[in-house]
Amino acid sequence: MSDSEHDDRAPLSPFLPPCSPDHRCEPGIGRAVAQELAADHHLILGGRDEEGLAALAAELPSAEVFVAELTDYAATASAVAALDLPGGLAGVVHSAGILVNGSVEELSAADWEQNFAVNVTAVSELTRLLLPALREARGTVVAVNSGSGYNAKGERGAYSASKFALRAWTDALRQEELGHGVRVSSVHPGRVDTDMQHELRAAEDGAYETERYLRPATVAAAIGFALRVPQDAVIATIDLRPREIG
Repeated sequence: MSDSEHDDRAPLSPFLPPCSPDHRCEPGIGRAVAQELAADHHLILGGRDEEGLAALAAELPSAEVFVAELTDYAATASAVAALDLPGGLAGVVHSAGILVNGSVEELSAADWEQNFAVNVTAVSELTRLLLPALREARGTVVAVNSGSGYNAKGERGAYSASKFALRAWTDALRQEELGHGVRVSSVHPGRVDTDMQHELRAAEDGAYETERYLRPATVAAAIGFALRVPQDAVIATIDLRPREIG
């Protein structure tokens, strides 16, 4: 697709969450990111819910869908190869993630493997496939992490372990891509008003207090800042917390 077909908007791909029967996805942040970036980017909306992606794309000024199960690495590679990115890719936002609750005693090896497959390995593999396009455009990789990427708690060890790993991955990638001009940012929101937060509060047996949580649009604004900051800078890390909680 040419720049004229995209109304001169820079192509950028936010990858929305893969949902599964066993673990909820995180649709709020992904949708908010798409809405935040729509005014000045042509969006390639990634995920596996083709109908939902198409409906969101229809609401935006310039968008297309990229349908893939990101943990099916061969299928993802084929889908990436089919993308038309003659000017490269201005950025990729990884907002997909699953929440795996449970103690070490309770969780099986399969739980751990799925947790890391979605939260870490799929992120790395998709980024690897997109690196040539990102390097061409001197683009930006944004990984949506979590406060759990800094602090681990009982009953959420698997989730926190994957987020610690994702933080290490962004730090390593940032160093590796310095010579190629690709920026890498890690965004760590605290509690956000999303489906995942509902699941977490249920697991904690706690009341759901919407007014005390970040709005998805607030997180999306922080991601937009990381993407739009002038080219002489990189936002390495954003630690974003609800004002009511601190």
